[in-house]
Amino acid sequence: MPLVTQTEAPVIEVSHVSTRFGTTVVHKDVSLTIHRGEVFAIAGGNGCGKSTLMREILGLQTPTSGSTRLFGMDGRLLRDVQPPEIYRRFGVMFQQGALFSSLTLAENVAVPLKEHTKLSPEIIHDIVALKIASVGLPADSAVKYPNELSGGMRRRAALARAIVMDPELLFLDEPTAGLDPIIAAGFDELVLQLKALLGLTVVMVTHDLDSLWRISDRVAVLANGTVLGIGTMQELSRSNDPLIREYFHGPRGRAAESQHREGTWNPGSTTS
Repeated sequence: MPLVTQTEAPVIEVSHVSTRFGTTVVHKDVSLTIHRGEVFAIAGGNGCGKSTLMREILGLQTPTSGSTRLFGMDGRLLRDVQPPEIYRRFGVMFQQGALFSSLTLAENVAVPLKEHTKLSPEIIHDIVALKIASVGLPADSAVKYPNELSGGMRRRAALARAIVMDPELLFLDEPTAGLDPIIAAGFDELVLQLKALLGLTVVMVTHDLDSLWRISDRVAVLANGTVLGIGTMQELSRSNDPLIREYFHGPRGRAAESQHREGTWNPGSTTS
């Protein structure tokens, strides 16, 4: 992994965030910082508030208390920015891809360009074709609808849409959930390739231990509404915290770590 420069201001700052839905406590005093150029993962079991925290960082949801800052801007103000230039600086791949079923792959990828730019149809067509190729999809997939694509191809299509505006920052919400391990490994490798090619900072919400070992620079582990620990996978795997140890040293955790140390994973197919 490349060294992460921490002399710059953080790309993302989460300060003392608490979140409640009625009597349900989702977050209790959550704080973290994410630096330019790193792959930062937010990990934990189902229901620990990973996706909620991402929505708060994006300004789609307001925490009960505390604050988030994205590129130095208070998350509570993001929706009021006019024109919304900051939205061109990041891309989001939502869980399961969230493609529009009535649009072709190419039309899905083109949506941000049509909504946020005044580019001609010809230029949009060329950019879309380039992005589809950059995520390893064949040119003839552009005219297919989401229900005609495999699960792995839909994720790649969603990733092409997320990077179509050439963002600085990429959010991935459970990008490999439900994918075959070989296809998931190929997706992880693609993320690393795009990160290097485009100079991305990547924020990944996941509970996929294989992905955590393969591509993350640092990981924040959430449980019981709090951040139990932040560090590299090597550092976290040595933690004495019982919940972290349970998460990383169960059967799946041991298998993922062993595979990482032995270097036995295979990126697999690029179009499945």
